Parts: sequence; C-alpha cells; structure tokens
Amino acid sequence: MGFSTLKLEAGNATKSVTTHTVTNTKLFGKDLSAYDDMDIEELLTQLTPDEIEQLSKEVDPDDNLLPPNQRCKDQTSRTATGPLNRRKLLEFIERSALEQEDWPEVVPYQPGTVRGKVWTPKSVPKRGGDEEDEDIAIDLDEEYEQALSGADESDLVDLAAILGLHSMMNQDQFYESVTNKRVTQSRFESVVKSFKPKVLPFEPPNPTDVDKTIEQVRTNDANLKILNWNNIKAIGNDKFIRLFDGLKKNTQLKNLSLANTGLSDAPSRSLCEALENNSGLKVLNIESNYVSPSAIRDLIVAMNKTQVLEEFRASNQRPEVKGVKVEMEIAKAVEENKSLLRLGMHFDIPDARMRIHHHLQQNNDNIRRKRVSGDS
Repeated sequence: MGFSTLKLEAGNATKSVTTHTVTNTKLFGKDLSAYDDMDIEELLTQLTPDEIEQLSKEVDPDDNLLPPNQRCKDQTSRTATGPLNRRKLLEFIERSALEQEDWPEVVPYQPGTVRGKVWTPKSVPKRGGDEEDEDIAIDLDEEYEQALSGADESDLVDLAAILGLHSMMNQDQFYESVTNKRVTQSRFESVVKSFKPKVLPFEPPNPTDVDKTIEQVRTNDANLKILNWNNIKAIGNDKFIRLFDGLKKNTQLKNLSLANTGLSDAPSRSLCEALENNSGLKVLNIESNYVSPSAIRDLIVAMNKTQVLEEFRASNQRPEVKGVKVEMEIAKAVEENKSLLRLGMHFDIPDARMRIHHHLQQNNDNIRRKRVSGDS
C-alpha cells in the first residue's frame, strides 16, 4: 500500500490531503500509482460543462458534518407548483400505478405446464413390528446379571418403580408397583398409553313435580326438607316467583337447588326478598343460570339480614366477568356474614378471593370452637 498527497487550491489557500492507494488495484488497465503525478486541476479544465454537471451529481463527499443540501446538488429542474398536498400526491401515485402497464412475462403462460422444482417430502424409514429391537449393552456385575437374567416383565416394572424411573412406566404400572399388586400383561409398552373411558348412561330427567312442590313450600310442608329442581327446563318466571313468595314464610325447607333451570334476574328479586325473611334455609344452589353479577351481590347482601344460610353456590353464570367493583362489593358483603361456611363462586381479583377465603375459614373455626367447647 502506498501513500500520495493531493494539493487542492481554493483561492489563496492550499490544502494537502493524504490518500491511500493500493498498488495492486488497476484502473483502466493502469496501476493507481500511475495517476499520482496527474494534476486534478488540469483534468477538470479539460471537462465540458455537461461532464462537470454529471460529475457533481455522482460525487458525494460523505461528510456527516455537512447538511444534505450541500452534500448533494439539487437535481430537480422543474419549478415548484405550490405547497405540498399529501392527498393529491397519493391520488396521483395511485392513478399512475393503475395506468401503468404490467411488465411483460419472459415466458408466456401455458396451461398444464409445471415450472420450477416440485417439492417432495423426505422419506423417513419406519420401523416395522417384525424388526428386532436394538440391543443395548450394559456392563453390570456378575451378581446383577444373574439377578436380572431370571427377572420377568413384572419384576422389571417393580425395579423401575424402586429406582424412580417413572418415565418408563404408565400410570397403571406405577399404581400396581406402589400398592404391591400383581397383574398379568404388565409390560413396558408406552408411557402415554391411552385408556378407553367408561361409557356411562345418561342421567334420567328430573322427576320432581314443580307445581306440587310449590304448593308444599307455600303450605310449609314438614315432609319437604330438600327441594331439587336441577336441570328442569320448562320453568317459567311465574313459577319461580310463586316458589320464592312461599319461601318467605317457610321454616321447614333446608336445601334448595335450582341449578341449570334458566333462572334470570327478574325472579331473583323475589328470591332476595325471600332470603331477607326466611330463617330456615341452609343451602342454596343457583349454578349454571343467567343471573347477573349485580343480582348475585344483592342475594349475598340479603343473606346478611337473617344470618342463617351456610352454603351458597352461584358459579357458571352466563355473564362470567363480574368486574372489580362487583367482586369487591361481594367480598365486603361476605365479610359481614357470620353464618356462611362455603361459597361456590369464581373471583378474578386476588384481593377479593383472599379476603373471602380468610373470612370463611374464620367462620369454620368459630363453628369448630363451639363444637369442641360443647356450646349449642
């Protein structure tokens, strides 16, 4: 690599610039060292104005300290038509793109002709069932070899359970080894072995007579302690309201289940009034219905007036998201209840969930203390 010095004269000032030249590189068949003695000013005087203009367009000093308008010469020859209008510019570009003809294809399209390479999947050899398993050589002591030579599949399964090799066994094999049970055909077949589920018959429809049980609740029948209307679909709002009106003065009913009955907010208002006046109900289940979160909150608030309900279940409603405000109001209402022991609901807010959990645990502890001390 050689060094050369170029002198640039601008007016009375002379500036020396040292450039690096590579002697091995050639330009127009000559080494770069042959151009070291050439005078740049003399070369520029030999250029025509058009050649100087073209040279100024191609040369970029690449100096970050200079602004772009000084680094690159303005190459626009047309005069400005006015201020920039973005909408008109986009319309012009879109119109020009639509009016421009498509580029002609190099090869004309021919129907049925396949061009390019057709993708073919890699062939993976599959192991057949008749192929012998690959033997794995393990160096063991003579005592271990003698002990394992006479072991059958069941003994190997037990040995894998003792050594903690649970990944080599399925659930049935592990359970048999833990419980010390011996079954036939205990083999190392597959860890993810699937089991055929048991086919269970469908549950019969609920045979409860709705109208008859409503009259029993309204007449405070002593024989009716548990009322189960679960999965009964043809229940109208008028029948719900009649049931809840009779529940206000009923003292014999202890367990009321209304899961998957189509209960909505309209009859739940009557249920709130019934909970405010009923003093005998212990368990209430309204799961899998259409009760809104605000209606569930009102039901829990209504329970606090009598303080007798011990279990309340209201999960799996159609409006699944309750919201932060409603969940915190439910938690506050539950904390004011001293009789509630179990609450079947889902909460998204950790604060509400933990507050309810601690309060229900406190209520259960109070019941346990009374039972241990012998207080009624």
